Amino acid sequence: MPRERRQALFRGRVQGVGFRATTYTLSRKYEIAGYVRNLPDGTVEVVAEGEAAEIEAFLQAIQDELGGKIRGVSVEPLTSDEAFTNFMIRY
Repeated sequence: MPRERRQALFRGRVQGVGFRATTYTLSRKYEIAGYVRNLPDGTVEVVAEGEAAEIEAFLQAIQDELGGKIRGVSVEPLTSDEAFTNFMIRY
């Protein structure tokens, strides 16, 4: 199956609450690559690359685990020439 890349922006009380660390831990359960990072506007950006079903399951796991802190999420497809080899926390 073809690989896809998606960007998810999580809004709410998502910074300073272990969101990035939890997302990183969850990423180990899925065949995805990419990163999670805090953005200056208070949101958290997750960029995930992999098969569509893996990305969807991963993003759902984040919402299941951290849903009490999330007030909104938007997901958009991305294109890029850069290929990820793992999932990481970016600072």
